[in-house]
Amino acid sequence: MIPLAPLGLGDILGGTFATMGRYGKQLFGVAATAYGAAMAAVAIALAVAYAAVGDRLREVLDTPHGVDPSWAGVRPLLIAFGCVWLFGMVVLLAANAVVQAACPSVVQSAVLGRPTTFGALWRRALARFPAVLGAVVLSGLIAVLPVALLVLGFTVTLITYLTMDGSPAHLFWLIPLGFLGALAVTPPAIWLWVRLCLAPAVAVIESRGPLASLRRSAALVRGAWWRICGISLLAFAMASIAGVVIQQLINVLTTFGNLLTPSVLSGDPTVGQILVAVSGFLVLFMVAQLITQFITTTFPQLVLSLLYVDQRVRTENLAPILAQAAGTPPRP
Repeated sequence: MIPLAPLGLGDILGGTFATMGRYGKQLFGVAATAYGAAMAAVAIALAVAYAAVGDRLREVLDTPHGVDPSWAGVRPLLIAFGCVWLFGMVVLLAANAVVQAACPSVVQSAVLGRPTTFGALWRRALARFPAVLGAVVLSGLIAVLPVALLVLGFTVTLITYLTMDGSPAHLFWLIPLGFLGALAVTPPAIWLWVRLCLAPAVAVIESRGPLASLRRSAALVRGAWWRICGISLLAFAMASIAGVVIQQLINVLTTFGNLLTPSVLSGDPTVGQILVAVSGFLVLFMVAQLITQFITTTFPQLVLSLLYVDQRVRTENLAPILAQAAGTPPRP
């Protein structure tokens, strides 16, 4: 499936599509399990939040027209929504880490020409999940550090100016300053991200810890930064375009399917009628989100995993070792 030699752009993209075709069921099974568990956890969090602030929500919804709800009633809703949102982001990050741990495992099997199963892939992904999650979190924090410093400096400047009795009308000069600062910190953030983008593959294939994976990724990228940057950006762009196409197809299906018709919601519909009317759209939307998340997560990670293999072939003469391993039966 994948040549045991230095890989060009065509080899990497062709190998990625071939890997998705051969191991698509196993990969999609892992992704569906991870994201399904994440959705279930978020649903439970929503149920807990509704049980805690459901009375306040009904009070706000029953507020007479033209009357603003009180802050005492809105504040618990905002706190509950913020907690559920934060919990959802953490759960989604964990699910992405599981899928990112599965992609290098699949590439390892594809390079060696060996089959794999859902159970084996799931166990391998869970085993390397902590290391991959740590590498992803640390690389993200390091890459966004320049942007965080810019935001912090801009916020401190704004607060200082306002506390010195400055007029907000004279704050227009902060807008071009913030734009120039964003232009200044974006290149370092991109440079750092590319240097650390192979860390998940290192954490899985070489069984290294988060910090060791980051150092190893920086060493592998050295001397090939522009090539890895271009190929990885192309992979993310292709995955994003595919996700947009899927979303548009779902929008077309819901438009022609008349899932939400005026006849269904005529008069004063109840909550049950609204849920029945939009249930089909919600199902299609969730399926589309799952497929889109699967593509936008797995395709770029498979490309990055092949770039990791390619860098080791180019710099460490890994091809003979891979050929020997491919000809050796796998250990039980």
